[in-house]
Amino acid sequence: MILAGDIGGTKTLLALFVGQTCVSSNHFESAKYATFDALIADFLKLIPPGLKIDVVCLGVAGPVINGECVTTNLPWELNHREIANQLHTKKVILLNDLEAAAWGVLSLPESDFVSLNLNSRPRTGNCAVLAAGTGLGEAIVFYDGKQHHVIASEGGHTDFAPIDEKQMALLSFMQARYPDHVSYERLVSGVGIIAIYDFLKQSGDYVISADFEEKLQTATDVAALIGTTAVANGDELCVAALQLFCRIYGAEAGNLALKCLPYGGVYLTGGIAEKCLPILQQGAFLEAFLAKGRYRDALENIAVNVCIQPEVGLLGALYFAKKNM
Repeated sequence: MILAGDIGGTKTLLALFVGQTCVSSNHFESAKYATFDALIADFLKLIPPGLKIDVVCLGVAGPVINGECVTTNLPWELNHREIANQLHTKKVILLNDLEAAAWGVLSLPESDFVSLNLNSRPRTGNCAVLAAGTGLGEAIVFYDGKQHHVIASEGGHTDFAPIDEKQMALLSFMQARYPDHVSYERLVSGVGIIAIYDFLKQSGDYVISADFEEKLQTATDVAALIGTTAVANGDELCVAALQLFCRIYGAEAGNLALKCLPYGGVYLTGGIAEKCLPILQQGAFLEAFLAKGRYRDALENIAVNVCIQPEVGLLGALYFAKKNM
């Protein structure tokens, strides 16, 4: 039996599999737990006592070093030996969450993807995977001519590079909040959507809806409300915020593409891309992705796909566990 997991800053999904069959699945709100040990203790209460788990494979939002991870957007420290002891198993594998998502991308059928670049040509080669959610994750998939190798990264924390006057003003706005470092993650994420909305709101260029502002005050997930309102074309400012978000996301996807030449495709995972797919399809993302001057032609034939399988990270952890049993 395999325990696969997708551990994110917002939610944690744990599932037990026998072969490809899921026999138990549980969602947890990550922020409710001070430690991962406490979450595992609750998980153990939900499964039959004495159940034998052969392999544990967890995708974790943070850098994994020698089987240990200090999560980026949670106050957790994970250690593979401690998890093995708690779950009474011998084999625990920790993967970076985008590493897990990349393995998931490699295992999914074509029906789980929607293309943003209809002019691309399918090819075999390297791939790039990006996921905007609580943070911004990035991974590179290297193809050696025979098989794929996933390379984890913390590329979402690289410096935000504005590409026009509006984005330069946005950088100044963000530097007031984060004087030490403004990364792409600060903008291409859930909190980034809120920050972009706040920036455009104070610009004076948009009509502010009193009704919508009232909804924001009571919303449990402000970024999600801005996103769903934009998709429904329900507020001018929300639409503008999501369009700017897509341009920045596209520009960073293009940056990553130039660094690894992913002729096998660029893949967007994470909840934001799936939920805001209609906005991504409007073209701002792809245009920013392609706007690389002399290298526009090199990028025009690269496939850009949105993964619409919400459990891609979990399935990637399962796939990797089965490969390494």
